[in-house]
Amino acid sequence: MAKSNGSDGPIIIKKYANRRLYDTSSSSYVTLDHLSSLVRQGIEFEVHDARTDEDITRAVLTQIIFERETKGEGALPLGFLRKLIGFYGGGAQSALPAWLDMSMNAFAESQEKWRSAVGTASPMALFEQQAKRNMAMFEKAMQMFTPGAGFPGMSSAADQPDATEDMLAAMQAQMAEMQEQLAAMAKKK
Repeated sequence: MAKSNGSDGPIIIKKYANRRLYDTSSSSYVTLDHLSSLVRQGIEFEVHDARTDEDITRAVLTQIIFERETKGEGALPLGFLRKLIGFYGGGAQSALPAWLDMSMNAFAESQEKWRSAVGTASPMALFEQQAKRNMAMFEKAMQMFTPGAGFPGMSSAADQPDATEDMLAAMQAQMAEMQEQLAAMAKKK
């Protein structure tokens, strides 16, 4: 991520008991919308509790997502939210953050490629390439959950037909959403 305060570290935001956020790099109060804008710009920041200096960045980022979702700007499907909640306290919880991070990075990278390739390549060819990458990533993720792969007590997806069906259904939903996005992009031309 980029840094905008000219120092070696991230911008430090202090959160006070009155819920106000103070940007120490600009000596000004900011809003969650401002922090959301910093994220979109790739500017690194941390949020610290002003009294304890505890790093509360995760809670504030979650609050930004919550507010976007409640304002009708939802990007998280209900099925995804239910599955995510289901992972809390389960055996896969420790592997989930790394997998989600890898998935989001791959998605962001593919979005950037799609934006730069619009007009130069067939949208269906781009979709097919992305579907192949998604399948490869899915297969790698499934390998993580096979016996002896470092996750004791977990059986393979082949031993859990319901889990495999759920994962396939989720991938089909993702592919349908991508098809809708491609159709919308084609209409904008």
